Amino acid sequence: MEVLDRSDGAAPRVGFTVTKKVGNAVVRNRIRRRLKEALRVHAAGDMRPGSDYVIVGREDVLAAPFAEISAEISRRLRKAR
Repeated sequence: MEVLDRSDGAAPRVGFTVTKKVGNAVVRNRIRRRLKEALRVHAAGDMRPGSDYVIVGREDVLAAPFAEISAEISRRLRKAR
């Protein structure tokens, strides 16, 4: 995860990237959807206003339980503060 402080106080922005090494478009989109939902449901409050976040999706996201994904994203966002 990469974080950039824009210092403008606006709402945080998030970008997701999943490389072609992970799999075909269906697999990459499934990973991206799981990460987006975990962020939306559990970790959105952990983001700092005025920051840009880039989350890199890995193949192990598909096999991990949703609660574990949510907890890990939340933990990394709090660490990035």
